[in-house]
Amino acid sequence: MTITQTWAGTYTFTAPRLVDATSVDEVRDLVAAGGRVRALGTRHSFNDLADTAGTLVTVTGVPADPVLDESARTVTVGAGTRYGVLATWLEERGWALHNLGSLPHISIGGAVATGTHGSGIGNGVLSTAVAALTYVDAGGELVTIRRGEPDFAGVVVGLGAYGVVVRVTLDVQPSYRVRQDVFHGLPWDALLDDLDGVLGAAYSVSVFTTWDEPTLDQTWRKTRLDGSDDVPDTWFGVARDPSSEGFLVAGSEENLTPQGGVPGPWSQRLPHFRLDSTPSNGDEIQTEYFVERRRAADAIRAVRTLAPRIAPVLLITELRAAAADDLWLSPAYERDVVALHFTWRNRADDVRALLPAIEAALAPFDARPHWGKFHGMSADAVARVTPRLADARALFERLDPRGVFTSAHLERLGLRDPR
Repeated sequence: MTITQTWAGTYTFTAPRLVDATSVDEVRDLVAAGGRVRALGTRHSFNDLADTAGTLVTVTGVPADPVLDESARTVTVGAGTRYGVLATWLEERGWALHNLGSLPHISIGGAVATGTHGSGIGNGVLSTAVAALTYVDAGGELVTIRRGEPDFAGVVVGLGAYGVVVRVTLDVQPSYRVRQDVFHGLPWDALLDDLDGVLGAAYSVSVFTTWDEPTLDQTWRKTRLDGSDDVPDTWFGVARDPSSEGFLVAGSEENLTPQGGVPGPWSQRLPHFRLDSTPSNGDEIQTEYFVERRRAADAIRAVRTLAPRIAPVLLITELRAAAADDLWLSPAYERDVVALHFTWRNRADDVRALLPAIEAALAPFDARPHWGKFHGMSADAVARVTPRLADARALFERLDPRGVFTSAHLERLGLRDPR
């Protein structure tokens, strides 16, 4: 039996078999042979979403083989490729993606399938850059689906529920530069009274808090340098840190991308962590919830009432924004959102005990969970905040009637029919 864990080691997969595929044909043969199959990416998840009673298959070993189409402004690449690897390749050729997540170590296919995101009130989640997907279907055949075709909006954030994605085509744009600046001690009132003003102050903004501090621990502004390189020295009455010695958790400073307002390529500024470094803290549990941006200030106020309970279990919270989209299972489906991301100490029992209170505080705001992170929401609760869930389930059942790609997790949340 092969045993493998998630990236942070906080979940051990129960699948009896793991196949590290090195070619698309190997994935096709595996699926065609019969039995349950689930795709496994770079394992940056915190629950059993990717697990199966059958075979786990990774495509991280399938060659990236990137193909740039400058006239169409797209790049097609292996789904198991890490974002940081593709970003470096694109930057060398003068091209860029619209955004990146905080970690460049995550696989493109996995991030797309779970609605993972970066930040910026004008930026869609990473999945919105998808122009086409090629996947291995339940019969082992290759299928390509393109933007604008029927079912496209239902399969992009597809949770691996209908096939194994092996190639992804993403929109690209000419390369651009970004600078990162850190502001310490932003007043809570500045955030809560003008949330759009804070989160919209730069191309990408991240607000970090432990919830119990008198002023916000730190705010990172990532400014896209399409014109002036100027960033104000004072913002909401707070002086910019000229050295920008920001950090996320103790010991992370050396792993971060350059700060201090030093201009650099998008690929080395939009992520928080360097590709050649250890991502984040590692020994942690993550949860994340998405609320509509126009109601987010009140949602944050509601969570703040729990600060005395949250702080002892927390490493850091990050608040970010994303623009609305039309992808059925996207956390930003048909609404601009603010994401409340919690990086917890690796104390699973304490986190489990705390989540019901947080989810109850966020329930009036129709909070949606991140599909790949730790949460305690029931199938009914998830269905209530996911308008197209039943449509997505019907689509997955039609594409995979034998349940090759289903799992206990998908069935538990009502994303596949029980078997």
